[in-house]
Amino acid sequence: MKAIISDIHANLEAFEAVLADIALYEVEATYCLGDLVGYGPNPRECIDLVREHCTLALLGNHDQGAIFDPSGFNDMALRAILWTRTQLEAPVPNREISEERWEFLGDLPRTYKDGDILYVHGSARNPINEYIFPEDIYSVRKMEQIYSRVEKYGFQGHTHLPGIFVEQQAGDYYAFHGPEDVDYTYRLTDQKTLCNVGSVGQPRDGDWRACYVLFDGETIYYRRVEYDVETTIRKIHDIDDLNNFLGDRLRDGR
Repeated sequence: MKAIISDIHANLEAFEAVLADIALYEVEATYCLGDLVGYGPNPRECIDLVREHCTLALLGNHDQGAIFDPSGFNDMALRAILWTRTQLEAPVPNREISEERWEFLGDLPRTYKDGDILYVHGSARNPINEYIFPEDIYSVRKMEQIYSRVEKYGFQGHTHLPGIFVEQQAGDYYAFHGPEDVDYTYRLTDQKTLCNVGSVGQPRDGDWRACYVLFDGETIYYRRVEYDVETTIRKIHDIDDLNNFLGDRLRDGR
């Protein structure tokens, strides 16, 4: 059994709650699909937990923005990324740990392939930055190009919107199933399938609880985990460089 998480976004309370939930199952490996940082108030702590608990971590667009020149972000997100950078650069009692965090982010791969399963942050076509939204099932050309780069199955994050994309059938569109549509459990078929695992630290599907998946090689299980959201909100409000909206939105999962 694998646990697959994504988009922690420096939300320590959500991440710790998810790790506690993962510990309830016989999980052999935990994969993180990127965006360890950005938006949230605890980037250093979340990086350290990923290093400790995750067998694999991929580079997300916010991670890339924090260690390289950020581009393509709105003002609120950019301000959060620049603040995150100051936290990673700030003096700490053990300078070696600070340098290790930088090196860890800088060395994160963009993709990972395990047999016929592809893991990315964004999409198979653009692993860092491309979004695949539920409504993209009607964008046949876009989906064809993405699916052509997937051998069988794929896992991704980035949109913070969990759900299952299934390849196009003859004379029909691609299909999308939200977690609720499949009772939080989806058994893979012979059809090419992409799974958005949702977001640990900043869900945007109207459900404030942290989201991740368990995967046993045949079936995907969505997990929603409650956490101390008010503590995270208070932390964000206490940091001038983080817009209060980044905290307030957590209550509504948006």
